[in-house]
Amino acid sequence: MAKHHIQITVNEEERDLLVDPNLTLLDMLRNELGLTGTKKGCDEGDCGSCTVIVDGKVVTSCLVLAVEVDGSSITTIEGLQDGEGLHPIQQAFVDSGAVQCGYCTPGMILTTKALLDENPTPSEADIQHYLEGNLCRCTGYTKIVEAVHRAARALTL
Repeated sequence: MAKHHIQITVNEEERDLLVDPNLTLLDMLRNELGLTGTKKGCDEGDCGSCTVIVDGKVVTSCLVLAVEVDGSSITTIEGLQDGEGLHPIQQAFVDSGAVQCGYCTPGMILTTKALLDENPTPSEADIQHYLEGNLCRCTGYTKIVEAVHRAARALTL
């Protein structure tokens, strides 16, 4: 199979890549770019562990081909860091105890970022609806919802 040339911006860095036509965005991020914060979970789009933001929208990267994001801007969990410290959303998750095993955390945090970019003061129902595609087997979601509220308050100060 002939490789395809794509140009993307990942975490504000422009990248030129040659990719196989069947390479997923998830595998490109993890294996080609070394961005292993994006987790490989179900590989079927059901768990949300591989969530990234593409052109401002949440996507499950296991269901998107790398060639489909040609020309796009992608944000992964590595791109959320605020200088040397944690981004306020990341800090809110830590402060709320919303991280246990941490496997779902990058997807939860990126979904939270997309939600708060769209709606800076979400209701609990808004949060629950937005996080429907992200599964967590450890926290029971109460701490995660609390973290989203905490992040919203921190970002609006």
